[in-house]
Amino acid sequence: MSRQADLELALRLGDIADSITGRRFGARDLRVREKLDRTPVTDADTAVETAVREALRSDRPEDAFAGEETGGSVTAGRTWMVDPIDGTKNFLRGVPVWATLIALLEDGRPTVGVISAPALRSRWWAAAGQGAWLRRGAADSAAVPLRVSAHTRLDHAYLSTTSTRTWDAFHSRAAYLRLAEECWEDRAFGDFLQHCMVAEGTLDIAAEPVVNPWDITAVQILVTEAGGVCTDLLGASPRGGTGALSANPRLHQLALTVLAAPRP
Repeated sequence: MSRQADLELALRLGDIADSITGRRFGARDLRVREKLDRTPVTDADTAVETAVREALRSDRPEDAFAGEETGGSVTAGRTWMVDPIDGTKNFLRGVPVWATLIALLEDGRPTVGVISAPALRSRWWAAAGQGAWLRRGAADSAAVPLRVSAHTRLDHAYLSTTSTRTWDAFHSRAAYLRLAEECWEDRAFGDFLQHCMVAEGTLDIAAEPVVNPWDITAVQILVTEAGGVCTDLLGASPRGGTGALSANPRLHQLALTVLAAPRP
């Protein structure tokens, strides 16, 4: 199976997801339940994941599948990983910052990633060796290539996280505040968006202390193909659950050093 064929399939899966989330976003009859970890899941989440799983069963019957809501695990060979709605809290509250994340892993390495955010009229994608791309606006709008920023100093860097509260539970709020103090500016754009903005070069650093594999796999290949680095907060794979850090190579190393520094 060619890399281009896999990317084209991933983009079609994004279309399937958009057709479902677009109908359910803002719906008065949206059904919401709370999972054991107290995070919400909507009927749109489960519908997207089911539809994508069924499409893959038809188009790639020999590939494995791992989804946030319906389970599965990464195996040797090829595994498709899906987060049906990254930013479910935004989705159910009517905030347009949410996306479907679709990734293909081959022998544990992400090789294709699609991040589709229809309420933002934006779609990002990447494939190994083919660069990172963004299309905004109509489906027939031209895609533009992405490149991480060229800033090399923390005092010139724009930093984002998801929530400062999670740093207390999963890493160290003091470490994040040290990094924020070193940087030019900081905001909390959150979730997938901040990593996509790093790939665009509009943000310089995205840092968060906890992620799940389905949260980060698609954006990892996007950031990498845009010339950046995406690891956990220790410099290892971001799919291990110990956070995520995206930046250009120089800022990534500087941020790792600040986040690893002992507490005063």
